[in-house]
Amino acid sequence: MASREQELSTLPQTSDPPRGRLSELLGRLIYPFLRGEAPKPRPATGFYTDTTVCIGCKACEVACKQWNQLPSDGFNWSGNSYDNTSELSATTWRHVKFIEQFSDQASSNLAPLDTVSNESPLNRWLMMSDHCKHCLAAPCHQACPTGAIIQNEFENVYIQADICNGCSCCVAACPFGVITRSDMGGHSHKCTLCYDRQRDGLEPACAKACPTQSIHFGPVDELREQARKRVEALHQRGVPQAYLYGDAPTETYSEMHSFYLLVDRPSVYGLPDSPFNPWLHMMGDYVRSIAGGLAAIAALLVVVFLLKP
Repeated sequence: MASREQELSTLPQTSDPPRGRLSELLGRLIYPFLRGEAPKPRPATGFYTDTTVCIGCKACEVACKQWNQLPSDGFNWSGNSYDNTSELSATTWRHVKFIEQFSDQASSNLAPLDTVSNESPLNRWLMMSDHCKHCLAAPCHQACPTGAIIQNEFENVYIQADICNGCSCCVAACPFGVITRSDMGGHSHKCTLCYDRQRDGLEPACAKACPTQSIHFGPVDELREQARKRVEALHQRGVPQAYLYGDAPTETYSEMHSFYLLVDRPSVYGLPDSPFNPWLHMMGDYVRSIAGGLAAIAALLVVVFLLKP
């Protein structure tokens, strides 16, 4: 990847050729009706995050902000461990979570805490770099009324900020609390999985900056195979509670192209134990809406005919 970045840095910079006033005017008139050629589909890519090797260094957070030119969130201690960003937001697309557990907080169905780390059995740290899950059937994508949210050629969920009207339907639809509106522009923002870097053959900035290879990037099929082998290895090393979250579809939610290896319940990491796609309720909502409308019309007709002299 380093050689590829050096190769790109040596390419000449180009700009739009100069145009006259007439051609510029024609361009402005014709441009809204032009449709560009859709990019050819590429192999689906995503993230596999191994929380067992995350050290909480926040290199991924810094790399994400630096590459995407996201503003600082300030330096305000939350009082919750070493976390000063608290949650994902329109200006924080990567968030490292710190969960400190004591022996009485361990899940009853899990192995003792001291089987997970070399620390004292009285406590352990769980750390996870959180981000957008890039769901295969994303509720935010389904809820967007303007077409601002799309699935790009890498099957990643991408928000086109210039088309977003700030309605926040995607914010309400996401069961993971990933998307938020910007206080400055009013548009929704989230992780793009470094779409601009992927198009140039580069890995996302967060994965490149991770010093422990907790964040893995690549084709989703290869990541799933790699993650399952890692789970098997952890089971053989005495960590039977290790499992994958989001790598396969469930009855209520699709598979995620950014999934995790966890060693405790999802709720401990701030993730829903059983994510649910609100779209599954839509059929019932439509039926109830139609039934309510018909009932209102029937009541109106009854009133009209009863009051008729």
